[in-house]
Amino acid sequence: MTSPAEVPAAPGSPELGSPELGAPPPPDLLPPARPTLRRPRRLTARPGLLACAAFLLLVALMALFPDPFIALLTHDSGRCELIDARVGPSPGHPFGFDTQGCDYLAQIVRGSRPPLLIGLAVTAGALALSVLLGLLAGFYGGWVDGLLSRTTDVFFGLPFLLGATVILVAFPGHGLGAMTLVLVVLGWTTMTRVMRAQVLGVKDAEYVRAARATGAGPLRLMLRHILPNAVTPVVVVAMLNVGNVISGEATLDFLGVGLQYPALSWGLQLNAAQAYLLDFPHLLLFPALFLSGTVLSLLLLGDAVRDAYDPTLR
Repeated sequence: MTSPAEVPAAPGSPELGSPELGAPPPPDLLPPARPTLRRPRRLTARPGLLACAAFLLLVALMALFPDPFIALLTHDSGRCELIDARVGPSPGHPFGFDTQGCDYLAQIVRGSRPPLLIGLAVTAGALALSVLLGLLAGFYGGWVDGLLSRTTDVFFGLPFLLGATVILVAFPGHGLGAMTLVLVVLGWTTMTRVMRAQVLGVKDAEYVRAARATGAGPLRLMLRHILPNAVTPVVVVAMLNVGNVISGEATLDFLGVGLQYPALSWGLQLNAAQAYLLDFPHLLLFPALFLSGTVLSLLLLGDAVRDAYDPTLR
């Protein structure tokens, strides 16, 4: 009687150690591993993005600590002399003087705070509102989804700049807080739709069904299982939204319905410079460069983050 080890394999049956029984194939038959590039390197490997990030860091430091930058870059006495009004750049004053005889570089540095503050505050407020409404609409569906979706459609029908202009003109005594609130009210619709679509795609996933089967309530399902897996695309859209908000704020200031003097912002400086474009172009050039560079840098960084984290673009 032969032992089991001596029994020959039946014709056509897989032999021991063959790939059909799950044994690993020889190393030379394995496909070559594809080189992987981690997301942080994918972002930092582009010199243009590093330049954008450096410029935004510079503008943020200017907004947070204006006095050191002013002392380092220009000779600002803190006084405005009408005799110096609209004088062009000089060695002691690289950006010249504004229409009131104030050092223009110092005014531009001080004017960087309101645009950044409004852009970040409006985006944070709109993001929080969008996450809440999109989560409720996508999770509960039914009449809740219908009510929130129709409300979103109504606000979508209001043009952003036109709606903000009408509201701000109706309340002429507004300040920084009121302007931020108006832009939040008008700027949450796109992110809400993105959040709702993400929740609809996640709420029926297997891990959500498993958590529901174990007795998890709606609040736990939304906060622990759905929100972490649905919020990333909304955050990416929010990053793209910061530049749009800053551009909108500058437009409202330029039109005369945003911030009012004696406040300082790049939009107000562009408004004051429009009458002197041909004779004193430096009044329009320098705030326009800072505004355009900030908005463009934010949009390029937002696009890069979207390319890195959007699964449909990989």
